[in-house]
Amino acid sequence: MLKKKVTLKILLLLVASDILETAIHFFFKKGALAQGELSVVDLSSAIVFLKAVFSSPFLWAGLLTVVVVFIIWSTILSKIDLSVAVPIASFSYILVPVVSVICLHEQISVLRWIGILLILAGVILVSLSSGERTEQKK
Repeated sequence: MLKKKVTLKILLLLVASDILETAIHFFFKKGALAQGELSVVDLSSAIVFLKAVFSSPFLWAGLLTVVVVFIIWSTILSKIDLSVAVPIASFSYILVPVVSVICLHEQISVLRWIGILLILAGVILVSLSSGERTEQKK
């Protein structure tokens, strides 16, 4: 079933979804880093692990953000096709590495950046094709 074309409102929701999805990954990573090396090998270490993880404000921020993204994503999917929404919402593939470099001081190779740019090119092509499908329907 074909849905409406991607409007500015839907595009803004998709951008918000991508930004918040990137925040989720960042919060979970910061929460994991704050705990240090955790190893779960038996029941007592599992309990220690769970206490440490659930005491992290980063984990709670990440979980809250997951709920917000769920609401936004449900709204998006009620308005446009899944086959259009998912590729457009793939900007987190670009945002996550950028945030990782800036905030977590991670190193990303040139080959990985080339792959990220190829993903961006695919996102643009899919976005352009959504308008084409809507016009064919008329």
